[in-house]
Amino acid sequence: MTLDEEPSDTEDPHHPLVLHRIKKDEEVSWRTSASRQIRGHCSCTKDKARAKLLGFFPILKWLPRYQLRDWILGDVMSGVIVGILLVPQSIAYSLLAGQEPIYGLYTSFFSAIIYAFLGTSRHISVGIFGVLCLLVGQVVERELAAAGYPSDTVLVAGGGYNTSAALLVAQGNSSLGRACDKSCYAIVVGATVTFTAGVYQLLMGLLQVGFVSVYLSDSLLSGFATGASLTILTSQLKYLLGLRIPRPQGWFTLIKTWYALLTNLANTNVCDLVTSLVCLLVLVPSKELNDRFKAKLKAPIPFELFVVIIATLASHVGRFNAEYGSGVAGAIPTGFLPPQLPDWSLIPSVAVDAFSIAVVGFAITVSLSEMFAKKHGYAVDANQEMYAIGFCNVLPSFFRCFTTSAALTKTLVKESTGCQSQVSGLVTALVLLLVLLFIAPFFYSLQKCVLAVIIVVNLRGALRKFADVPRMWLANRIDACVWLITMATSALVNTELGLVVGVLVSAFCVLGRTQRAQAVALGRSSSGRELYEDLQAYEGLRAAPGGVAVFRYQAPVYYANQSLFKSSLFRAAGLDPVKEKARRRKLEKKKKDRSDPGKEEEAAATTADVAALGRSDDAENGAVGKQGAGESDAGVTKVLMPAGKRKEETAPGGGVHSVVLDCSAVLFLDTAGVNALKEVRKDYQDVGVRLLLARCSASVLDTLERGGYSPLNADREEPVFFSIGDAVRYAQNVSNGGEDKCDTYC
Repeated sequence: MTLDEEPSDTEDPHHPLVLHRIKKDEEVSWRTSASRQIRGHCSCTKDKARAKLLGFFPILKWLPRYQLRDWILGDVMSGVIVGILLVPQSIAYSLLAGQEPIYGLYTSFFSAIIYAFLGTSRHISVGIFGVLCLLVGQVVERELAAAGYPSDTVLVAGGGYNTSAALLVAQGNSSLGRACDKSCYAIVVGATVTFTAGVYQLLMGLLQVGFVSVYLSDSLLSGFATGASLTILTSQLKYLLGLRIPRPQGWFTLIKTWYALLTNLANTNVCDLVTSLVCLLVLVPSKELNDRFKAKLKAPIPFELFVVIIATLASHVGRFNAEYGSGVAGAIPTGFLPPQLPDWSLIPSVAVDAFSIAVVGFAITVSLSEMFAKKHGYAVDANQEMYAIGFCNVLPSFFRCFTTSAALTKTLVKESTGCQSQVSGLVTALVLLLVLLFIAPFFYSLQKCVLAVIIVVNLRGALRKFADVPRMWLANRIDACVWLITMATSALVNTELGLVVGVLVSAFCVLGRTQRAQAVALGRSSSGRELYEDLQAYEGLRAAPGGVAVFRYQAPVYYANQSLFKSSLFRAAGLDPVKEKARRRKLEKKKKDRSDPGKEEEAAATTADVAALGRSDDAENGAVGKQGAGESDAGVTKVLMPAGKRKEETAPGGGVHSVVLDCSAVLFLDTAGVNALKEVRKDYQDVGVRLLLARCSASVLDTLERGGYSPLNADREEPVFFSIGDAVRYAQNVSNGGEDKCDTYC
């Protein structure tokens, strides 16, 4: 029956199914193919230019169709609320990135505008993200130390600390030969890292490699974010306690930081500690209230902004910086600084760090974009997202900004407050612009410990993942192991290394699953339907009659598992043909020795060895042999007893003459896999057992044909069947003396 024929009720069910392959077009040379693609990309028409323009600037697509009456209220509300939340968070996360507060406001402002023009997601909020700020801050601290800038731990009279004194020391260090102080050089490093990461993202978009995000699983990203959150939490404790200790460099920073905290605990600033405790007592319950009543609230209450305003007033009135040595945000200028190029000499030093930052930022952005697009029923373009986030890093880097990506918390706030499009992002940018032009200087007296409290409180979501570990373990132990290993490496060893280790562990887990695959024995449904399934998994199945055993291998067969495939099939079938051939050779030798009277002693020893070998083979494979009077015959056939089959269900006499291999679960074969199938077929043929393949996919059939397993013009090769039933009937027919011919070649 061909593909274009309708099945008939009178069709003979025992007639083998025949499908004719569609003829493929002749393969063209790589030069011709490359030439066609180049012409296709380089040719320019009016429609193509318009499509490219609309694809690169998605705002030109959705803005003309903007539903003003229905959407404007939700977009304005969500934009204002996110803007209000971003003010304290931008200032706080600047601290985490090792930058002055003004640069955090710049970063949030520029990224919101650029993504509104280039992004394809309607809901995500692009801006400062804690994990990326941590990664940037680690690079900044390392480069500051390499450039010779001192840490902030400069003592003043009376035993206190003074950050400005440290800056004066840096300015007076003639060995540096630089025209800017420590904070100036810090943003130069941060902007250079951001520029390099953005270039990486643009190159990945140009090369159309947006698909790489699928290799970063949810468990990997979640474990990485949780491990980084532990590092962030630890790095902020020194601000909560008012300690001036340098950020450790290299590996095991978490352990080094805790050691430094414990050894300097006696220097705790009581004013900062009390302020931190008060802010924690206010923000933690208020955040919980917002989460609990978010369904009833039209918008979350901006408690963070209230805390920042009150704390700033208290610090200003109480002169906490002058009286108690409490660290404050300092002068925050208004307006914008003129653009400047990155430091090209720094790029070789930060290139590796920038790549990991680029991958993390893109992966988080695409994951959130796809999640909210699926939730609201629209599509996003992964490659365009790569361009969007790349330009959100490249262009702002000229205005002294640091790396950005989508942020889950602010995206959830946007969605819950009625966001319908990226018009809300433009409204958020307008709120930040007002702060940059008029309000920023009023945060001069804001204590750094308050900013650290805001960062710590916003880590609650990531830290709550620890409570989900038991559930993850019950759902999927492999994913739970990936999460735990990635989290532990990111937190305890190194943040960037945690991402690499997570990717490697995920890859090895996928490979490990193919290594653990087993060949399982199949039985036919007793209801009369031609359905074959695992005998060990379902009831009501019967083994194929007439000396035919059916097995399924549940993984691709390739170079890494081809030996495991053979051993698994031999073990399930109950017969290792290699060992069987060795035993037969020994039986032949024993027969010859018996015919020579001068070698009786040697023959007796050989007989004992053969018996021992037979017992070991039976014990290993679970086979049941018919070892009677004819055992000494060289042509003896060992009985095949697949695991899961009862002895009474096998063919008369207990012997299996044919093995049918269901290849429906074999996704692909490589050269080693084809050779493994050839070896299995030959080994079984040598002991009188026929190997038949069934239910191969079209790609597997092509590989078999190219590999010479079953060429179409070889009449003596075994056919490949489209159904297990056809293969079983063919084997029974041949075993009963029927014609060894079949027209079911594919």
